[in-house]
Amino acid sequence: MILATLVGAIAWSYVCTHLGFPISVSHSLVGGLIGTAIIKSGFKALLVSGILKVFVFIFVAPLLGMLLGFIIMISVYWICRSQVPQLVDRWFRRLQLVSAALYSLGHGTNDAQKTMGVISMLLFSTGHLGKTFYVPYWVILICRFAIAMGTLTGGWRVIETLGMRMTKLKPVHGFSAETAAATSILFSSVLGMPVSTTHTITGSVIGVGATTKFGAIRWGLAYKIAWAWVFTIPGSALLSAVCWYLLSVLHLVS
Repeated sequence: MILATLVGAIAWSYVCTHLGFPISVSHSLVGGLIGTAIIKSGFKALLVSGILKVFVFIFVAPLLGMLLGFIIMISVYWICRSQVPQLVDRWFRRLQLVSAALYSLGHGTNDAQKTMGVISMLLFSTGHLGKTFYVPYWVILICRFAIAMGTLTGGWRVIETLGMRMTKLKPVHGFSAETAAATSILFSSVLGMPVSTTHTITGSVIGVGATTKFGAIRWGLAYKIAWAWVFTIPGSALLSAVCWYLLSVLHLVS
């Protein structure tokens, strides 16, 4: 089941990343789990309350990021209103390192935990953790390494979409968007709510860009990204279900 889930989620994430769409890998995992659960055991295997949480925050996360991004950007404009633009640019080139680190911390408190959960679930279901479920320290370390390597190598088309194609960003805009997204994610993590860092930062970028002028946002591109979000869970669910079926045909699952 985990194999089919991961193959479906990875396939969906790879295609969207290749096309430059910043989709949620977390939602790909959720969709993969839903698809394999349905084809293996039927709809009765699903826990509706958990799925509803995820669906609600598909919309809440980017809207919250957008609102915070708009508020923080307006506040920064007001604080720096009498400063020379070159000086402001120099300040925020340095401050953006802090906001990026804070955003990464937020990613670790929310998105990264889901990866650890999937690996630990596999270990527990196969009896490698004994009778008590927990996350082994070595799982935490390998997830840290994998996420760091993924960030280092980068999905450059996604970076281009958010950094250059959505709206024109300067260091001050990057600082405001990252701070807004980090605040939103950390707040959601404290409440135990699963959110997508991808959705949140996209909403934050739109909120920041809207402070310049509403027409500064490329809404056609934002519209396409939103549709990619909507189709992520059903799309990865379908791919994982197909993967499970193919494995069953090959008699590798039962």
